[in-house]
Amino acid sequence: MRATSSSSSSRIPGAAAARRRPARLGALLRTARGERSTVDVAAAGLSAETLRKIETGRAPTPAFFTVAALAGALGLSLDEVATPATPPGAATESAVA
Repeated sequence: MRATSSSSSSRIPGAAAARRRPARLGALLRTARGERSTVDVAAAGLSAETLRKIETGRAPTPAFFTVAALAGALGLSLDEVATPATPPGAATESAVA
């Protein structure tokens, strides 16, 4: 019997976190964009459709320079964009100490 790809990928270390990254990036970009339209933000050098795909997770691995251009247009640092998400309910070091 063959294992399904979802069950085999869930056994790969970090696979679950990797699947959450596009959603986290999309949420971060939508929040930073606020009331601005995708067309206004896309003026940073990409199409509004590409921005929509990144925000919805349909472009799970955007190029570094695309992410850097978006971060600049939205006033985000690359550190903010690259910081891994903390799962809801997870304790932080300061809360544990």
